[in-house]
Amino acid sequence: MIKYVALKINKLKNYFIDWLYLFLRYFNTRKTSLKKAYSGKFLIGTAFNKSLRHKSQRKPYHLLHKHFNVVTIVGCLKPYVTHPSQDVFDFNEADGMVDWAEKHNMPIVGHYLVSSLFFPQWIYSDKDGNDVSREELIDRLRIYITTVVGRYKGRIHTWEAVHEVFNNDGIYLNSKFHSIIGEDFVRLSFDFARQADPDCELCYSDAILSMEAKRNAVVEMVKKLQAQGTKIDTIGMQGHCHLGFPKIEEMEKSIIAFHELGCKISITEMDLSVLPVYNPRVLNTATALSPDYWQSLNPFSEGLPDKIAKMQAQKYKDLFALFIKHADKIDRVTLWGITDDTSAKNDFPVIGRTDYPLLFDRNYKAKPVVKDLIEMALKA
Repeated sequence: MIKYVALKINKLKNYFIDWLYLFLRYFNTRKTSLKKAYSGKFLIGTAFNKSLRHKSQRKPYHLLHKHFNVVTIVGCLKPYVTHPSQDVFDFNEADGMVDWAEKHNMPIVGHYLVSSLFFPQWIYSDKDGNDVSREELIDRLRIYITTVVGRYKGRIHTWEAVHEVFNNDGIYLNSKFHSIIGEDFVRLSFDFARQADPDCELCYSDAILSMEAKRNAVVEMVKKLQAQGTKIDTIGMQGHCHLGFPKIEEMEKSIIAFHELGCKISITEMDLSVLPVYNPRVLNTATALSPDYWQSLNPFSEGLPDKIAKMQAQKYKDLFALFIKHADKIDRVTLWGITDDTSAKNDFPVIGRTDYPLLFDRNYKAKPVVKDLIEMALKA
């Protein structure tokens, strides 16, 4: 009888210990944030815009501070805002954003200095609308970069110095910077930024860098710049993902290839769309006039089916498993927003188009995958 009771007590003890372990693990996961779980691996960032500074935005503000430890300031640091015309610099909004981020001890990524296709037209044109000379464009570029970077010297940790210069086939985009200055505009942009703030990290950022042709083009560009004495600290792999892409193995090849250049890797602009891929070529066909086509682009306006949510969660886990595997090469993973309702994936190209690409839903609740991502990091 005593032996029987002892066995029962031992069984109950083991049962209690098992349940205590599960409870503590759940409690620990529930209390642990993304930034804490990935501490020692890489930073967890998010896009930061002026709305998060308002008191009315306390819920996303809470999520920002709980889960993220670096912010990419978007919108107000782009050249359209900071240098809208040749004789005008406007830092009103940017100053407020930088001040706020500093006050809350958030390292800052500046998005962006130079982009092939997204720059105010004035920089390329004279008073008659004709293209300026190569020398004049270089001088305007120098004044712009040194003024903006110099203003925030020592305050912005990383600048996305050059943003998107290649087509997906690896050929340079047909931009005014390229046609007037040539490939040298990339080197000059980095050099001007480096001179304005020698201690700032400088990043080259581009989309779909898992594609072989584009990956190879960036590798060759960086090698050429390095041979000329221009240093690129970080390659920013824009993470606009989908259920069907990128292929994990191709993304891994890019991470390894860029690391072999001596560059850090940042996963930037990360989100994961669940909607049908929009093909802009359709606009040139009769299909564009069909209401059925536009409706097909917005299948989840009433909510996301569980099946699709699970597919998205698995894709997120596959991607983060890759990032954890290469944590020695990756310094930052930045989500392109906090909650689904603030994502730029919504309302394009159809007003009312509803996407679910981020880790927190429209009610400011963490999706189940957040717990999975935290557990993955804690176990790694």
